Amino acid sequence: MRYLVHAEQRQFSLRDKDAWRPGDGGWTDEAVSAHRVAVEPSSLSVATARSDWVEVDVSVAGAAPSVRPDASHVVEADLDVPGGEATLAGPADYERQVHRIAVSPGRYRVRVSYVESGPPDAEWHDHEFGEHFRYVLDLWPSAEAAPVAVLRQGAEVWDG
Repeated sequence: MRYLVHAEQRQFSLRDKDAWRPGDGGWTDEAVSAHRVAVEPSSLSVATARSDWVEVDVSVAGAAPSVRPDASHVVEADLDVPGGEATLAGPADYERQVHRIAVSPGRYRVRVSYVESGPPDAEWHDHEFGEHFRYVLDLWPSAEAAPVAVLRQGAEVWDG
């Protein structure tokens, strides 16, 4: 399913609706420079190329899909969703702006693929700088915890 998310501060998150508790944000030096995702308990934040409206595709499958050949950056990380409902939102979104995604309770592996695209089908901000990407999040159940893994390192260098 495709969602429109306001990635203020160049990020958005997917997290368990009830289990997530604020922490350090997960933005380590390696998360910023290589992974482009930050992991906290029951939360995954995704760095974006723009502080703007972005398109996010989310799908849940029974097993890992093939790596997208059109993605310039691909990274995987774990996400625990013990409550069975994930939320997708920008950091400044109000409750009514949060997208809710029903999943079976448990641990998921999340593959984040950065796919070059045009502007989103929304009123985007032409004064913001940075390339337009569509962020594709593929989720599938995972029995064992695994570290963050970069499957394809994007060559882009972003300000911010």
